[in-house]
Amino acid sequence: MPTSQPSPADVVIIGLGAAGGVAALPLARAGLTVVGLEAGRRHSPADFAPDELRNNVRGWPHAVQKANREIPTHRPNASSPTLPRLAVHPMMNAVGGTSLHYWAQSWRLNPWDFKVVSETTRRYGASRVPRGSTIEDWPLDYAELEPYYDAVEYEIGVSGKAGNVNGTIDPRGNVFEGPRRREYPMPPLRRTGFTEMMADAARSLGWRPFPGPAAINSQPNQDRSACMYHGYCDRGGCHVSAKNSTAVTTIPRAEATGRLTVVTEATVTRIEVDARGRASGVRYLKDGRELFQPARVVLLASYVYENVRLLLLSTSPAFPRGLSNNRGQVGRHYFAHNLGGGATALFPRDLNTWYGLPAQGTAVDDWADDNFDHSGLDFIGGGNLFLYSDRRPIAAANMNTFGKAPQWGSRWKAFVSENADRWKNAYLQKTTLPYEDNYLDLDPVVKDPLGFPVCRITFDFKENERRVAAFVQEKAVQWLQAAGAIAIERGSVNPTGPTTHAYGGTRMGFDAETNVVDRWGFSHEVPNLGILGASVMGTSGSRNPTLTVQALAWRTADHLVKSWSQRADA
Repeated sequence: MPTSQPSPADVVIIGLGAAGGVAALPLARAGLTVVGLEAGRRHSPADFAPDELRNNVRGWPHAVQKANREIPTHRPNASSPTLPRLAVHPMMNAVGGTSLHYWAQSWRLNPWDFKVVSETTRRYGASRVPRGSTIEDWPLDYAELEPYYDAVEYEIGVSGKAGNVNGTIDPRGNVFEGPRRREYPMPPLRRTGFTEMMADAARSLGWRPFPGPAAINSQPNQDRSACMYHGYCDRGGCHVSAKNSTAVTTIPRAEATGRLTVVTEATVTRIEVDARGRASGVRYLKDGRELFQPARVVLLASYVYENVRLLLLSTSPAFPRGLSNNRGQVGRHYFAHNLGGGATALFPRDLNTWYGLPAQGTAVDDWADDNFDHSGLDFIGGGNLFLYSDRRPIAAANMNTFGKAPQWGSRWKAFVSENADRWKNAYLQKTTLPYEDNYLDLDPVVKDPLGFPVCRITFDFKENERRVAAFVQEKAVQWLQAAGAIAIERGSVNPTGPTTHAYGGTRMGFDAETNVVDRWGFSHEVPNLGILGASVMGTSGSRNPTLTVQALAWRTADHLVKSWSQRADA
């Protein structure tokens, strides 16, 4: 039994990262008492040294990394052996979570991404939906989520150039985006010689390039600095707080209301239910003690893998297969974003990209989603093409030699010395769908230090994803050649284990037989249990998930405030 029981809260949030850190703000502003249980600790700007060895190689050894003690296992299919585990989890624990070290690309999904089944059927026929996929239309559309996209963009601060304001198309932005009510709160990050070179190359092909959006200050914003463009943002925090993590935006504002209490280094072990099967609170470990935090509503926001694992570990007489899992849907409809099949180019001159960041780039959406005619193609969906300014010494030296030099010795050193600033990867994010034989469950063998099973991933890409990858890769090759590349290496699509772009496992939908949460993000089986994060998403689109995760989290919190008397436990 727990040795201590804190005072009851209206809402307890498990995880104060990109999703939970956003949801706390509208709840606190509405006057609800909120307790945020976070496995990591707080970090200060002094912790965010631009140190590639510490951040990218050693994985933030100065931080509390619960995630590294519970890295999921992975196998491509149910009959294959488990592949070697990652040494460092791609996610992290801290107040602000992975929004501290993410790239901060801050994209909205395309309207098509919410209605893939109905729109594909309408345009090409039902037979074009890939066989074996469990995809469903989302229970909401882009227009319904748009106010929450807007709210988050302005609350945390996103820089960019709109391409569609209330139906007025602006070719300086993304002409394919869904209509938005107003411009971004800040102009785009500044251009560089390299990003301008790639924009010119795209226009020479008849494409419509635009600057990618970023949750990074392009100008002083909310009493914080503009970006200094020194880079090291890939797995690095920002020492001038120009990267708009929830640690410097929504969480401190929620605390300023006096209604959010943050409990750090709290390891949640299970969600408890009462005799009626309603969530009653959360059991957690801190400083060697076990505590129970009672609450009228529980919001689970611990990322895809831990959302699923914690539900499956929270068994009870009412839920013997795991919380909210009486229909066997927890862990189903899982998928990892298709980021493989890239293209790496060598140019005949220095690109001068030592100064810059991974969210500072040129994007092309001509081949994303359903922005082009698929009638003569053998797949649905597409990909976003992105070339960005960012380079770090260790990563640069780990370059491909394009068959022009060996991988070791004096000739390799000379090649790297000459070409370390002359190569670039095209970052290609593609439509990815859920399938019936891709899923998450508990590993029967591997356990964390507390003795609990870690999450197990059973996942591989299917034929539609491989065809999309080949098509988009060819477009990237065309783009790089138009920019003057003298050699190009094509990457392959390989099975993907734990990733920062994971989706599903607690999918959102109307049908309780095929989805864990309803259209508001609350459990079909436990009405006072809400789930936040990409685990509720049924499609990926062709872009980074974080802004959509945050918009959904704000929407779930807003719904909770408006329906408090129905949702909250008495």
